[in-house]
Amino acid sequence: MLEALNALSTAFYFNYLFFFLKSEYAFTNLQNLLVCALNGAVFVPCALLGGKFGQKHGYVNAFALGSVIMSVSLGVCMFLSGVPALMIAMCVWTFGMCFTWPNLEALACDHVDPARLPGIIGVYNVVWAAGGAIAYFCGGAVAEKLGWRSIFWLPAIVNVAQLAVAIYLNPRWKEICARPVEVTGDIHESHPEGATFLKMAWIANPFAYIAINAVVPVFPTVAAKFQLSAKHAGFFCSVWFFSRMVTFAILALWPGWHYRFRHLMFAYVGMVLCFAGVLVLNNLWAVIFVQVAFGWCLGLIYYSSLYYSMHVGDTKGEHGGAHEAAIGAGIFGGPAIGATSLALFPNQTHSSVIGVALVLAIGFVTLIFVRRRTKLTGAVTSVSTNTAV
Repeated sequence: MLEALNALSTAFYFNYLFFFLKSEYAFTNLQNLLVCALNGAVFVPCALLGGKFGQKHGYVNAFALGSVIMSVSLGVCMFLSGVPALMIAMCVWTFGMCFTWPNLEALACDHVDPARLPGIIGVYNVVWAAGGAIAYFCGGAVAEKLGWRSIFWLPAIVNVAQLAVAIYLNPRWKEICARPVEVTGDIHESHPEGATFLKMAWIANPFAYIAINAVVPVFPTVAAKFQLSAKHAGFFCSVWFFSRMVTFAILALWPGWHYRFRHLMFAYVGMVLCFAGVLVLNNLWAVIFVQVAFGWCLGLIYYSSLYYSMHVGDTKGEHGGAHEAAIGAGIFGGPAIGATSLALFPNQTHSSVIGVALVLAIGFVTLIFVRRRTKLTGAVTSVSTNTAV
């Protein structure tokens, strides 16, 4: 319940903020990319803080605090008209949001039987992805019906509702924590390459969010290219959201991808190709097909990051914060790179696509380097052990 409400409110406000700014203030792609980069710059340190705060003061308490900050900042936005004030309010909202997601992840995964962890993470991923997909799918129609200011007051109401739910559930969470964990199987850190896969997932996930956040701010322009209204843009641009949701459900039921590097590698390569396809292709159905593949690739990369974050180590809140901070790095990096490319090469049609694609390629090289280094280290250790014997 908490996760679904948070996904609905955050996805509706933040994704449609770019449509709002383009519609009300004639923001260009460059300006929207800069707004997204600002969000990411705030996101990184605040996510780490939110995770540590929840680890120290309680996950539900941290989530409730974040809900209050989000609802107040969005309520204030209703009365703001200047762009600087709206940007400050967005930063405050981002600060509050960073107290919700790391602690929701910890609430889902802490104090549970390790053998149930993969399934729990699967349910968690499907729920937030479904909330985000529904918010994007319906958001355009809602904004057309209720006006663009609904992206402020409607999520604020949802935030108040989730605060009430958190207060209601807090005694239940304390009761759960007072009981010993029932362990039916010990899979905790059972894989010898657990730390390596955690590192690779933490590398891949921010690059995935670089791709996402180089696309989302310019989706209004992509929709305009196909002459779509706000309502139909919501339908069209939500395809990859639903694809990611289905991917989460499949991966939750199929453990064969756990600790398999080839799946992570192919997902990364596919993500880069799909990123370029969404922005470059001029055929509506081709972009829809590419979005389906984009959602699958992003889903596997995100699932890897969260799964290994929760599977390796005991500090769920802090690991959740690190996982979210990596996302924040991508939220900043993607639009920052895209905006820089547009600023340096304004006459080059696909300059932002090329710039982001080059950075994503660097991420792939980094993944290969980390993997090969681990293999070489393992081989040297094995030879040394055999020699000693």
